[in-house]
Amino acid sequence: MSDEIEVAGAAPEAEGRGRGPRGGRGGEQRGRGGPGGNRRDGDRNKRGRDNSGEPAGEELIEKLVHINRVSKTVKGGKRFGFAALVVVGDGKGRVGFGHGKAREVPEAIAKATAAAKKAMIRVPLRDGRTLHHDGYGHFGAGKVYVRSATQGTGIIAGGPMRAVFESLGVADVVTKSVGTNNPYNMIRATFAALTEQVSPKSVAQRRGKKVADLLARRGDISAKLVEADAEAMA
Repeated sequence: MSDEIEVAGAAPEAEGRGRGPRGGRGGEQRGRGGPGGNRRDGDRNKRGRDNSGEPAGEELIEKLVHINRVSKTVKGGKRFGFAALVVVGDGKGRVGFGHGKAREVPEAIAKATAAAKKAMIRVPLRDGRTLHHDGYGHFGAGKVYVRSATQGTGIIAGGPMRAVFESLGVADVVTKSVGTNNPYNMIRATFAALTEQVSPKSVAQRRGKKVADLLARRGDISAKLVEADAEAMA
């Protein structure tokens, strides 16, 4: 302990003899990155995590879609673990999915949930209950067709696709999956179809037209409802 005290006391003399400039830079660095600077950096990183992650006070819907036992061959045998596929959504037009692996099931689910929260996307919804238009998505061998539906239809989807639409907040939709029943391919194909969804308001802005002009071309809506929907979307 005495040796350490002597060394600490000798440091200022060494800086005074030949290490003034370096010590000066170190002092400036300490001034910028000292305890106060570390707190500011920590707050900035914390704010970044809050903005990219889950907003404070928001309740998310988490659904475990699939869990699988996996193994890794190592020297001396096999190492077993678990892989989880989780879908997360806020029920108001935002949804994401994530995949995680770990030695234990709870850890794998936690990893997948964290990955899903980081990869959430926003999908425009019509009246907050269904899609604006039909869509198609594919990934690998999976092919998915999604169609908007009238009120009261419900979610006509099976397995992984149902979890996506329930987390998204869609109440009426008709879907069909062709080609594979692999949950990973089905989820990715569904998200490929959802990312192509656009709202009439965004299309009208891009084309320089009015929302009423676009809605008037639809055959399932009357002229009075066109004006009402246009005012609601404006």
